[in-house]
Amino acid sequence: MTDYAIGDIQGCYQPLRKLLEQVDFSPSRDRLWVAGDLINRGPESLQSLRYIESLEASAVVVLGNHDLHLLAVILGGHKLRNKDTLDDILAAPDRDRLVEWLRQQKLCVYDPDRNYFMSHAGLPHIWSVDDALGYAKELATIIRGPDAGIYFTNMYGNQPERWDRSLTSMDRWRMITNYFTRMRFIAEDGTLELSAKESAEEAPEGFAPWFSYPRQDDVRIIFGHWAALEGRTGDSRYIGLDTGCVWGGALTLMNLDTGEKTRCEC
Repeated sequence: MTDYAIGDIQGCYQPLRKLLEQVDFSPSRDRLWVAGDLINRGPESLQSLRYIESLEASAVVVLGNHDLHLLAVILGGHKLRNKDTLDDILAAPDRDRLVEWLRQQKLCVYDPDRNYFMSHAGLPHIWSVDDALGYAKELATIIRGPDAGIYFTNMYGNQPERWDRSLTSMDRWRMITNYFTRMRFIAEDGTLELSAKESAEEAPEGFAPWFSYPRQDDVRIIFGHWAALEGRTGDSRYIGLDTGCVWGGALTLMNLDTGEKTRCEC
């Protein structure tokens, strides 16, 4: 059995299948960790979503901002954006089943044996792994429960900017969401800067890439979301797997035991 982790698929179904063929991936013996953003912006969102869902227990999935956006459109009444490629999912006869499956996915996962943590955008230095797992479980309960409509209606926004344990209700849920699915640049006190999408070297004044701050643990963190990094973090414990397939870059897969990376040019 081999566990692989893959970066943002974003509806790039054909490169996904080619990449899995390159490593002879088999759901009967292997598992695929998916770092969020299964869908949107690419040409085959429905096929990508159906395939990952079909893997059942052989897929370990965390939600990304594009995955949450689909749920916000369906459950929160938000409009599609100009660059969205979600029409095929919205019109699919199995849409409701796929949406329900998506709602059951996690915000982060942790493998204590390998000491790997994965979420879509990473892990802020102000949270321990246990903190993150607890906050992810808290938010997952909202996404899966009767308050999901309220959450998705009000999910979008950049406020509050900084985590505080005393936050409640929508402010608390939005803050957790933004750390797990939108984070790139962060200040030492945990304040997020959510407008900049440039490379790590172009941090806004007073901010730095989230992975540049020291941590109190030695956890290895797998993430996607930040295509401008092209997978480069400068530290082997921070593993960026979004290499911009949907933008003409590559789709990247990593063997979790050997660290070997395989790419499929897009």
